[in-house]
Amino acid sequence: MLIPEIDPSIFERYLALLDQWNQTHALTSLAPSDRFEELILDASILLPHLETVPAGSHVVDFGSGAGIPAIVLAILRPDLRITALDAAQKKTLFIQQVILELKLANVEALHGRAELIPSLHAFVGVAKAVGSPRLLASWMDRHTLPGGFFLALKSQDWINEEHPAHWSCTPHPYQLPTRGSRVVLRMDPV
Repeated sequence: MLIPEIDPSIFERYLALLDQWNQTHALTSLAPSDRFEELILDASILLPHLETVPAGSHVVDFGSGAGIPAIVLAILRPDLRITALDAAQKKTLFIQQVILELKLANVEALHGRAELIPSLHAFVGVAKAVGSPRLLASWMDRHTLPGGFFLALKSQDWINEEHPAHWSCTPHPYQLPTRGSRVVLRMDPV
């Protein structure tokens, strides 16, 4: 998989939009100085785990919040179809604005709850700091295609969370420069 040539200012534009919207909509409590590492760099950690995902595959970001990791993945993997799902309308409205202003054709914002909406037929599910592995697996049971899997950006405390009986959980540890140790938790149905 080749990462496309991108203008790095696209991430600066995303962060500027986040800063602007955050003043009135409280989208994140992260300090502006922490946002690049915690949002952009952290989400980009998923790229090596998506290398085998074929072009045109559908990826759903559950609990997308301010569009992370959905927006980063849409920029870095324009060959994927991304859905940013969130239950908070102010967050999906922000994501829609980002999509418009950054001209991202491969991502859509969807307002709703994973347990209530019809199946999204995803090949991959992703999430950052959302729910236990057991909860994430229940969403994927509803929304995944056969052979699909889930990638969760988690803290090292993931081991203390509820685990699903019918999914394997394989941790892939990594380190952010100043934000500490994290895990990409790959979940596969067994």
